[in-house]
Amino acid sequence: MSCYEILDPRFADLIDPVAFLETIHTGNRWAEGPVYFADMRCLVWSDIPNDRILKWDEETGAVSLLRGHVANPNGSTRDRHGRLVTCMQGERRVVRTEWDGSITVLADAYDGRRLNSPNDVVVKSDGSIWFTDPNYGIISDYVGRKDIQEQPACHVYRIDPAAGTLTIVADDFAMPNGLAFSPDEKQLYVADSGYLTDRSAPHHVRLFDVENDRLINSRVFADISPGIPDGLRVDIAGNLWVSAWDGVQAHHPDGTLLGKIRVPEMVANVAFGGPRNNRLFITATTSVYAVFLNIRGLRYPFGF
Repeated sequence: MSCYEILDPRFADLIDPVAFLETIHTGNRWAEGPVYFADMRCLVWSDIPNDRILKWDEETGAVSLLRGHVANPNGSTRDRHGRLVTCMQGERRVVRTEWDGSITVLADAYDGRRLNSPNDVVVKSDGSIWFTDPNYGIISDYVGRKDIQEQPACHVYRIDPAAGTLTIVADDFAMPNGLAFSPDEKQLYVADSGYLTDRSAPHHVRLFDVENDRLINSRVFADISPGIPDGLRVDIAGNLWVSAWDGVQAHHPDGTLLGKIRVPEMVANVAFGGPRNNRLFITATTSVYAVFLNIRGLRYPFGF
């Protein structure tokens, strides 16, 4: 049975009708934050409640422990030098893993108060790091460490590549979550998953124009139903791939819902990978899935 639900004829051009949804690995408690390493032919992802980052070898299919006891890691990406940048919910910080395995803290506080629980992160081509900071990791001991919230709200932040300073770029979210730049980096998509903990809160993706180091002209790009939007990725044509409760949704740059990839578990995040960057990896509750598409994804960061 096909895993695809075509809602707009344009979706047929993005999928391969003979490709199918594969299970890469199972046995997680909450799989998140997939990142593909093209230079090492592997996928790494977070298993948040189990405090670990796992690694899947694309050539052998073997899964191994990359790092354990790492304070509930969530979203990750790579920086301009190929190093892993990760949101550590339990430690309330964003960190970078150096090539020697040491850890550099990039951000853990704003205005003298600890961050909430950094959730997802992207790196712009100028080296700046943009991340979201909802409070999921401090309202539960399951995916973080229950604690008091010191920040007055949940924001989107930018880390300056030269000075390392932290600034708020969006301050009106309920629960900012996944984020992704458009191909030309002139726009930034940010998911608001506030509906997860508050049924009166949003469950949509917002779109901003990027003006240097600022976000302007906020508007709702798409309401995501059922459930909430979580992780996001963009393909080379500018289509937005959104993780949702019933699978992965593909949205045209004009906001139209083109179709869905049905997944048997609640989807948390997605990442493009494979030698041609046309394989969509999907982290969904206990499992990691993959499917080959007829479109290539943007590489994050460019060149890796």
